[in-house]
Amino acid sequence: MDERLPRKLVAILYADVAEYSRLTGDDEDATHRILSEYLDLISNTIESHQGEVMHYAGDAVLAKFEAVIDAVSSASAVQKQLLARNVDLPEKQKVQFRIGVNLGDVIEDRGDIYGDGVNVAARLEALANPGGICISDSVRIAVGNKLGIVYEDMGEQEMKNIAEPVKVYRVKGIGTGVTAPLSNRSEQGKTTEKPSIVVLPFQNMSKDAENDYFVDGITEEIMTGLCRYREIVVVARGSSVLVTEKAMDAGEAATRLGVQYALSGSVRREGDRVRITTSLIEGKSGHQIWSEIYDRILDDIFQVQDDVAQRILTMLIGKIEQSDHDRSVHKETDNLTAYECVLRGRYFFHDWHGSEDDVRRAREMFEQALVLDPRYAAAYSGLAATYIDEFDHGWSNDPEAAGSRSIELAHKAIELDENDSYAHLVLSSAYWHVKSNFELARSQLETAIDLNPNYYWNYCYGCWFSACNGDLDASVAQANEAIRRNPLLPDGCLWTLGFTEYLSKRYENAIATICQIAKLEPESYACLAACYAQLGRIKEASQAAKEFADESRKGILSVKEWREYWSTYLHFKDQASVDHLIEGLDKAGLVRS
Repeated sequence: MDERLPRKLVAILYADVAEYSRLTGDDEDATHRILSEYLDLISNTIESHQGEVMHYAGDAVLAKFEAVIDAVSSASAVQKQLLARNVDLPEKQKVQFRIGVNLGDVIEDRGDIYGDGVNVAARLEALANPGGICISDSVRIAVGNKLGIVYEDMGEQEMKNIAEPVKVYRVKGIGTGVTAPLSNRSEQGKTTEKPSIVVLPFQNMSKDAENDYFVDGITEEIMTGLCRYREIVVVARGSSVLVTEKAMDAGEAATRLGVQYALSGSVRREGDRVRITTSLIEGKSGHQIWSEIYDRILDDIFQVQDDVAQRILTMLIGKIEQSDHDRSVHKETDNLTAYECVLRGRYFFHDWHGSEDDVRRAREMFEQALVLDPRYAAAYSGLAATYIDEFDHGWSNDPEAAGSRSIELAHKAIELDENDSYAHLVLSSAYWHVKSNFELARSQLETAIDLNPNYYWNYCYGCWFSACNGDLDASVAQANEAIRRNPLLPDGCLWTLGFTEYLSKRYENAIATICQIAKLEPESYACLAACYAQLGRIKEASQAAKEFADESRKGILSVKEWREYWSTYLHFKDQASVDHLIEGLDKAGLVRS
């Protein structure tokens, strides 16, 4: 009887180019040049994640890892970097890889690996989206929540020459193509995820463009009403705006953002009357499943917003418990003029982004709202946020007074409405930035997320806070929650994630993430320079350092000056993180001795 060959349990990564025959048919020389460059990138990334390339087969790569978490991290880093490389290429020249990752037994012989473990990885690759990743159940169990990854359950899949069906998961947030059709997909493969929806910006049908702020406010209020329910996933406003700018219809927008439904509508305001038209569209079919026209006086606007949210919720998740309904209804003022002032304030200062002038104009609006209604919680929380921004940017002659004022106003907002998620988020930021009290800041952040589990900014802020608190795994997990709710993640969140990956010493991942930012700010170039320098890629580090110098007009700084520079953005609990950053900047030639 032949002796059984020795086997070893390893993580296997298999990558292959999607539509390779079409690409070579269109332009064989260009495809080969790009493929050669990408294979080098993949090889370097695998090696930097403690993996080993076993062989190349044309456009395919086979690699093994001792640790499953390294295999999945490597796959994610590869796809992020290739996405950044492909962004400027014409659509027909983009070379996209599918990747499969499996954990299984292999036979090692003559510098290669064989067996069912390898075959399963190859079959997983075939199920992935172009630019995407599929993993087996054994990988999902081994990785768990360590990387903060969100998975889509594809059910058990029959695989050619594999005796038993394999339970498969797609890594969400990576890959933009359409999943390969599976004629043998089982009923178990149907998603069991929560209903998901995007609220598209309502159209202003009024004659006066000045009403844009009012229409934006109505869109956001309806979205906020939906966000408070854990039973559904609501995509963030930023993503909905971007797909609208690309002139997609509601069905296309839902498909592009990976959600099941889209709500669209319009608003016409004339005098003291308003007409709101709403339509709920199923993304997959493009069919309208509900529509309504509301002709009301302006004083009824709060009831209309609540009614739209409740109708959608009832259709998507059935009966709503009265306690949940009561918590979701936020008719915080009866004064329509005060309400409009708050909408104008948010219009000037949205998601804590704005110039000094924008912040001061927003403050004036919130203050006017409080003159009209001194018990308007949303006006207090909005006003508090402007004082935190003033404190952070040094726009005040008395920053300590500005910081104290932010805490006082946030407490007042919570006193008036303890269910206001945003007020708790603002108070968290004040405790962190002004008082450096990480424990109180974390407690308020947890409350904010509990009250509004769909507000993506809670998670973007949470990513930043966790990174500065030294909890890097939690930071990545928060970033992935933000991505889940805002697939077209704004630059601020991408910068935070990239910075966290740098602190985690995942330099390749950090580069890939930061390169997705639409407009790189000076601090982004500085972080890129540090990443490249840590990897020994000195030429690229020097180029990023030059970009930093050109954009910031600062050039080479001393260690003290770098600490002062980062203090505007970073409020670290442990200065070792700043030291790690300065170490990379020094290697990039950006630190003056």
